This record gives sequence, C-alpha cells and structure tokens, in this order.
Amino acid sequence: MKKTALVIMAAGLGSRFGEGIKQLAKVGPAGEIIMDYSIHDALEAGFNKIVFIIRKDIEAEFREIIGNRIEKITEVAYVFQDLKDLPEGFTCPTDRTKPWGTGHAVLAAKKAIEEPFVVINADDYYGKEAFVKIHDYLVEEKTESEKMDICMAGFILENTLSDNGGVTRGVCALNENKKLVGIEETYNIQKTSEGPAAIDEESGEKKALDSQTLVSMNMWGLTPEFLEVLEQGFKEFLAGVKPGDIKKEYLLPAVVDQLIKENKAEVSVLKTHDTWFGVTYQEDKETVMESFRELVEKGVYKNPLFS
Repeated sequence: MKKTALVIMAAGLGSRFGEGIKQLAKVGPAGEIIMDYSIHDALEAGFNKIVFIIRKDIEAEFREIIGNRIEKITEVAYVFQDLKDLPEGFTCPTDRTKPWGTGHAVLAAKKAIEEPFVVINADDYYGKEAFVKIHDYLVEEKTESEKMDICMAGFILENTLSDNGGVTRGVCALNENKKLVGIEETYNIQKTSEGPAAIDEESGEKKALDSQTLVSMNMWGLTPEFLEVLEQGFKEFLAGVKPGDIKKEYLLPAVVDQLIKENKAEVSVLKTHDTWFGVTYQEDKETVMESFRELVEKGVYKNPLFS
C-alpha cells in the first residue's frame, strides 16, 4: 500500500484542553473530539500516517488527550510550529504574537513528510467522502507534467454554514474542466430565508451567493514537492513584511492561488456532498453533538468510535 499522510494543523489550539477550548469540546457519544473523527475517516480511506502540527507548550496535554491513543492505531509524528522558527537571515519582530499562518504551519512539517499528504484543520469535521476522494487522487498514476499537481476538497456552500452567525469561506472559481482558477476569501456568510448571503463591507448590504457554489475548507491534497515551493515562498513573504506588519500571515490558499496565476500548478477540485461541522460559535456545540448522535444511530460510526 502506498504511503500517504494526514497532516493536522493544531498549533492554533489553546493551552488548556477539554471543555475550556470550544474546538476541542467533547462532541461524540463516548466523548470523542472532532479530530478523532477526521483521523478515523482518513485511516478508513487509506491514509496510514498522522502528522500533528502543534506548539511545544501544548505537547504534553496534546499527547494525553489524543496523541497517545492514536499512536496505538497508526504511525504518528509530532512537529512544532514556532513563531521564531524562521529561515536564516530573518528574525521574528519582538512585538509579534500572532502565528505566521497555515503556510508556515505546513512548512513546519517538512522534515516529517516524504509522502503525498492531505492537510486539514484540527477543529473541522469534513466527512468521509472528501478523504476517500483525496486519497484516491493522491495514489493514482498520473502522466508527467511540468505543472505541480494539487487537489482540494470542494464543499457545497450551503453544507458549510452555521445557524448561529456568519462564517468565512474561500469561494472557488472553476474552469470548464473543474480546475481551480481562483479563490475569493468571503467573510460573514450567513443563512437567510432566500439562501446564503455575505455582508458587503463597503455598503453594508447583503450580497446573494449561490448555495451550490463550491468553497474551500482548507483541505488540500499535496506532495513533498509542494513543500519545496512553500519554503522558498516563505522567504519571499518574509522579505516583504514591513515593520508594523505584526499580523500579516503566510496562507496556504494564497500560495496555491499564486501558483495558479504563474501557471505553475493545476488544482483539481474534488466535489464532496458531506456536511461540514464545526464549533465556530459556542452555540454550535449542541448542533454538532446532535449531528454525531444521528450519524452513530445511522451506523455511519461505531460507539465508541475506535471500538
């Protein structure tokens, strides 16, 4: 079986686990957290290695809450995202506290990845279909091309909204071959009686969106080759950071978008029909718990999950 890895970005999680961190609230019938379901679905789809991107200060608690359990099931590696972990010649501004972004997070895993991989957020539930499609895409034989081969899960917008407030989504633009041509970061998308809509910050009016449009949930299928590009791009990013830019981030969608614009990459968008779950708002927790109860009742998951 070809080696493939699930890379989980968890460095943004707080230093106190359990109920104190909404993203790591117990949402499964047996106390499972969302990350448990992502790992379960990835392993079921064929991924056979887990790489956790965390911070050094949360390592002990992270291992206790989830890492030690998962190590008994599959191969696990831990890597650490650190504000001060920068290429030679660059230093972190003394007043910077915000992480460098998802691009920097994945770059932290470079030494632990030698195989094709999928990268996800720790606090999002993606469903089974996306893991299967990305895994199958990563392991299939492809004709050689000068362009980098990337894929992403494309979620149907109406399946990614919260009942309790606005969300930010990367709205995808595709060509006739279902390839990605651009992502527009769209803020404060809310449910309305007419369908999803986003607040236009300039006018304050709502802009109607197509409920069936595909959006990115930061679930990418990548190869080790991408990490080389990511590393070079990070140096260029840092060179452009000006004094006072203490919140500027190096983001995966922006890196991919730049590669598309430079005609250096082709991105296949793999449509998934699963419903996203996440605890964006504290009020979302009960809805998420009910959703997992229903999935267990339907036989989609066992109870306990890893029984």
